[in-house]
Amino acid sequence: MASDDVSQLAESLAKTHVGDSELSYKGRGLKLDSAQSAEQLVRDIEEFRDLQALRLEGNTVGVEAAEAIAKALEGKSRLQRCYWSDMFTGRLRSEIPPALMSLGSALMTAGARLTELDLSDNAFGPDGVKGIETLLKSASCHTLRELRLNNCGMGIGGGKILAAALTECHTQSSALGSPLKLRVFVAGRNRLENEGATALAQAFKLMGSLEEVHMPQNGINHPGVTALASAVRHNPHLRVINLNDNTFTKRGAIAMAKAMKELRNVQEINFGDCLVRSEGAVAIAETLREGLPILKELNLSYGEITEAAALVVARSVQDKPHLETLNLNGNCLGEEGCEALKEAMDSMNMGDVLGSLSDDEGELEDDEEDSDSEEEEEEEEEEEEEQQQQNGVKGTEQDSEGEESPREKPESTDEDRVTTVRLVPVQQDYFPQDHDYVSRHSKAVDSCISPRSSLQSNLERRISPEC
Repeated sequence: MASDDVSQLAESLAKTHVGDSELSYKGRGLKLDSAQSAEQLVRDIEEFRDLQALRLEGNTVGVEAAEAIAKALEGKSRLQRCYWSDMFTGRLRSEIPPALMSLGSALMTAGARLTELDLSDNAFGPDGVKGIETLLKSASCHTLRELRLNNCGMGIGGGKILAAALTECHTQSSALGSPLKLRVFVAGRNRLENEGATALAQAFKLMGSLEEVHMPQNGINHPGVTALASAVRHNPHLRVINLNDNTFTKRGAIAMAKAMKELRNVQEINFGDCLVRSEGAVAIAETLREGLPILKELNLSYGEITEAAALVVARSVQDKPHLETLNLNGNCLGEEGCEALKEAMDSMNMGDVLGSLSDDEGELEDDEEDSDSEEEEEEEEEEEEEQQQQNGVKGTEQDSEGEESPREKPESTDEDRVTTVRLVPVQQDYFPQDHDYVSRHSKAVDSCISPRSSLQSNLERRISPEC
């Protein structure tokens, strides 16, 4: 073989990072629109005898190119790991589902048994989830251990579709004697909100095999957090819980704290920027005292935690020999509170564990009770709205049909009651000045069957025949 050919082969291998079982086109920046533009990649796949991992991150794949790649994958039964994040940059959203369907269909045709699937940073939305729905339900995913869908814009609808697919996968695999045992689930920045999170929580509860859950920045409030807390109880092998930048408030924090009491393998907890507030932090501290024996990292930053609650958290980690980081930055300690916290950690010989407090927000201007009161009002409003949705209250639609909305009539007080009685025309001299029938405050009218007939009868007794 000529030296030029050897150099070319070496360069090709270096670019594709071909290892014992992995073919990588990671970060090549290729724009694969047509089958012709994907010829080299297709050839490399076909010639790779024992392909177990395929990296396509950092390229952009169109529908026609995906179909060509899929054709090559149909013969790769040993493929286990698909690293396909950031693979549709610049593509129309309508192009992504058919491309994913082609690739998924090829994996099923090949009889592949996946252990890892990474489709992060592909802004495919709910329709993209539909593109992998069939694959996730199939036998090719019965062996799935890691699923990464970070920053895909799934939304509530996509979250529900994903939850249903995982549930179906678990049901079918269980029927065959080998239930789905997903260990790592990553779905940050997907706008799942409460409904999407609650649907996924049901799937998590069913599987019971999770070791890592990463769902930061999803707009989840306390109802969704509470649902996830229920799922946490059923996953005893959890090591990492990352719900950063969602909105726990004290209710969600307390629910999660109670759920974590039963866990013994947790090493990392990231509830930073989750507004756990002081009561939530104290609840988490109680859990720390009772459990979580091998915890290494705890992030409760930016949670509106006051000095007193922060000191409770500090004391709760005293018997945590594995703890490496305690992050309480961005809370509401004030200068004196920060110093008190540092002194408390130093006194326990854990000063190096405490993270920076440079972004402390200072003491709360209003007392904590006012803050909690506002929070409770907001939560009550949320619960009322949710209850109305669950009960199917449609007052506006009923009004438009000429029907009254089902509302309870408020009890009226004496001061508010105004009773109108139609009177026969008589001279004012003959009207009983001390009579109780026409009154803004009296309850006498309430006991009358017919105010008019009673009044007329009374007048007949008082008015002489000459009148």
